[in-house]
Amino acid sequence: MPIATSKDLVNWRMAGYAVERYDDDPRYDMQGGTLYLNGSWASTIRYRDGKFYVGFCTPYGWGTETGHFSICTADRPEGPWERTVFPEYLYDPGLFFDDDGRVYVVHGQGTLYITELNADAKSVKGEAVEIWNRRFKDSATFGGGFGMEGSHMYKIDGKYYITCPAGGTEGWQVCLRSDSIYGPYEHKVIMQDDSSYPPNGLHQGGMVQLENGDWWFVIMQDRGPIGRVPYLVPVTWEDGWPMLGAGGRDVVTYPKPDVGKKAQPLSAPATSDEFDGRRLGLQWQWNHNPDPSRWSLSERRGYMRLRASRADDLTQARNTLTQRVQGPSCEGSVVMEVSGLGEGNVAGFGIFEFPYAYVAVRQEAGVRRIVMCNDGEERTIGTLGGDRLWVRVRVTDRDFKALFYYSLDGREYRPAGELDMGLGLPWTANRFALFNFSTAEEGVGGYADFDWFRFTSK
Repeated sequence: MPIATSKDLVNWRMAGYAVERYDDDPRYDMQGGTLYLNGSWASTIRYRDGKFYVGFCTPYGWGTETGHFSICTADRPEGPWERTVFPEYLYDPGLFFDDDGRVYVVHGQGTLYITELNADAKSVKGEAVEIWNRRFKDSATFGGGFGMEGSHMYKIDGKYYITCPAGGTEGWQVCLRSDSIYGPYEHKVIMQDDSSYPPNGLHQGGMVQLENGDWWFVIMQDRGPIGRVPYLVPVTWEDGWPMLGAGGRDVVTYPKPDVGKKAQPLSAPATSDEFDGRRLGLQWQWNHNPDPSRWSLSERRGYMRLRASRADDLTQARNTLTQRVQGPSCEGSVVMEVSGLGEGNVAGFGIFEFPYAYVAVRQEAGVRRIVMCNDGEERTIGTLGGDRLWVRVRVTDRDFKALFYYSLDGREYRPAGELDMGLGLPWTANRFALFNFSTAEEGVGGYADFDWFRFTSK
């Protein structure tokens, strides 16, 4: 659950994470299985009386209708954060503090509900109250069987507003409005535009008001294996409705938000990493809870050391270090030293999703083979006589291709193979991945040292 901050809604930096690890189930530690897709969903963030609140839901298994809801609190975006896990499952939650001191969550998919929380926002106070279950035959309003979800609630000039996406990946943004928090609600489509990446529409997000009174909306668009892309669009109030962009359509070029200060310096969350710090950079995420005994930035200063755990393939490999690819094109490169590999170790760099692909060094019987693996299908492409291997991956949204290269000297790169990137883990984007696992028990603990990861959008 990453937390980012900005002073102008355009230039952002990573501040920290609301959840450092999950202790809900041993499978988060890859004990007895894996829990891909079962982390934090549909986050909501609010600030009240000097405290930040972040809420999200966690499903019990992909495709199920059960799970739980969490609220995390902190005095600063950087943390530390305290997490409270609710037994109730409030799907796609929108946290809301009313001006009378009462606290609510709007939640649900298709049918929407409001559940009141206690004043400290750490437990449920009342039963869920249904506020919306309407279905429409007009596919231009609600279609494809995907009803309203991703709700966020606001109170503006005495009225309650709930913004929701509808229509799924190809969807649009809807707003509900009422004089009472429990309805009845009227509705209006406030954005319907797929022109920038047809047929996928702009949908799902939330509003923020500047100190000068202007409103803006952070929204997103699904771009398949590249992931969900954030957009920032202005809000114009028309007849009491927050219309996004220009008449519900995207605007390609417009002035930045007026924050009444000098221009903010250009900034974006970090990508490249020389691994020189004492703490892991905030741009990284592990594939599951990491095993702290099997990774280190201090055992060899200036390197990320990954020690191998037992795994049959990359999907089961703990301590896989990842960050998402970026569109429309980008490139990631690493150099690793493999003098510490053990028997059966597979250490390398690649693209992680379902399917996945990578270039790695596999050590068996003292021989280091350079292998190209594409979703479990592995072939030998060379032999490594020295201790260092350079690997490079180029990604493009044109046909969602990832192209793999390797080098023995860091200068001359040879083609290794390619991947047709997919989205077997829906919505989560393909990710660059550094890893080391062992297919043999005697290789557990063997290590690979990564000197750096370097990213470019060229």
